[in-house]
Amino acid sequence: MTTRTEPMRIVVAEDSPTARRLLVEILRADPGLTVVGEARDGVEAVELTQRLRPHLVTMDIQMPRMDGLEATRRIMTEAPTPIVVVSTLVERDIQTSMTALRAGALAVLQKPVGPESPDFDAESRRLRDTLKAMAEVKVVRRWPDRGPSPTSPARPPAPRDVPLRAAVVALAASTGGPAALFQLLSELPPDFPAPLLVVQHIAIGFSQGLASWLATAGPLPVHVAEEGTLLLPGHVYLAPDDRHLGVLDGRAQVSKAAPVNGFRPSATWLFRSVARSHGREALAVVLTGMGQDGLEGIRELRDAGGRVLAQDEASSVVFGMPGVVVNAGLANEVVSLTDLPSRLSLAVWASTQPS
Repeated sequence: MTTRTEPMRIVVAEDSPTARRLLVEILRADPGLTVVGEARDGVEAVELTQRLRPHLVTMDIQMPRMDGLEATRRIMTEAPTPIVVVSTLVERDIQTSMTALRAGALAVLQKPVGPESPDFDAESRRLRDTLKAMAEVKVVRRWPDRGPSPTSPARPPAPRDVPLRAAVVALAASTGGPAALFQLLSELPPDFPAPLLVVQHIAIGFSQGLASWLATAGPLPVHVAEEGTLLLPGHVYLAPDDRHLGVLDGRAQVSKAAPVNGFRPSATWLFRSVARSHGREALAVVLTGMGQDGLEGIRELRDAGGRVLAQDEASSVVFGMPGVVVNAGLANEVVSLTDLPSRLSLAVWASTQPS
């Protein structure tokens, strides 16, 4: 990360005067942050971003004239800027927030609680730290989404030179992950023959909304994992809020064990679990994300004979999590997001073809 010599300049988009005032006060409590503009709706958010060129925009979802989703789309096509959605835990807002991530927003956070809450100071620090991290992400211009392909993807033939028998697929992602997962799941076929377990770093309270949103991507059912659930082929299981996810005897293992390197859920916890339970039949996928969660688990998975696919730098929003795996020489393949569905299918279906 770069070291700033000036405060980070932020535009706050929020239609509620009370919520906007609280958010501005939280941000101004840090001398490294400065609020350079306040937008009451999406139209003002776009205009202020174009004119002031801030380091980051905090985006409300439900606003008059233009909502946060459309404002995000406009900003990412006209003046690409890091955007963090600050949303309520209302189903409609959560679903729209998820779509904003696909449109280019980097993260979604819950609206801060008032100063009367005992968690106010901790949540305020977490919000400021997240904004500082997201402001360092180099975003690119987004073009209008053309929507999903009208036809379901065909199952590719499996080559004879792929030795892996993949009984389970473990995926991990952080920044940029929801959009990457959506694209991946939209292109996997309905007869995908292995369960997919996912650790996605996301703010507490949004896991169920993420699952519901990802379920609209394609034919595979998506669930928030529950302890003891039988893991079924072609089903996707997300780690619950503030819980690790693993597998034991073919069933989901959900744990409130201590965080691993500060993360719960942890990608390392997931990869270690599938390595111990499936060994050579484990396949790991490391998607876009900040930091290096998962690296230690990937080492164990490779030692157990499992296989690792890592998203490439060009298609990653942040090449942190996949990058450390690639740089450590632990990735069997480095794959673009566009090619990942076919490569994943080839690896899994190799075990189902006659020898």
